[in-house]
Amino acid sequence: MEHLIGLSVYFTVALRHAGDDLLVLEIERLRLAMRQTQAELPFHARSWVVLPDHLHCIWDLPVEDDDFALRWRKVMRRFETSLPKGPRRLAQISGAERGIWARDYHAERLGTGIQLEQRLASIRADPMRHGLVDRAENWPYSSDAMRVTA
Repeated sequence: MEHLIGLSVYFTVALRHAGDDLLVLEIERLRLAMRQTQAELPFHARSWVVLPDHLHCIWDLPVEDDDFALRWRKVMRRFETSLPKGPRRLAQISGAERGIWARDYHAERLGTGIQLEQRLASIRADPMRHGLVDRAENWPYSSDAMRVTA
């Protein structure tokens, strides 16, 4: 049974240390964490882009459950605990603090129309804004790249 969209939310989630490349190096672990969470607590990822040290996405949540914070906590925890044990990565070295994620993330409830279109355009342009590619569809870690057909 298909769920009606109850809430669309734009997110920016970052690693604790800017400049680390953990998210793209471990993209399959991140994708698995998202799929596992999505199976447990449904949402539709309308648009997303994963950069080396942060990601942006828009999720559409079902009308009966708009707890986006719980979903993100689960994704972040699943990803972090799936990482191989061993020498601590740059993103994990932070003095007395632990964990790979920045303390806070940005979440913005979206309406329809201009606000949504602006965020979709921002997600699409982010790899170019960071100088990673010259065309959005050339960045392999985005929903935009997934839409390109051969």
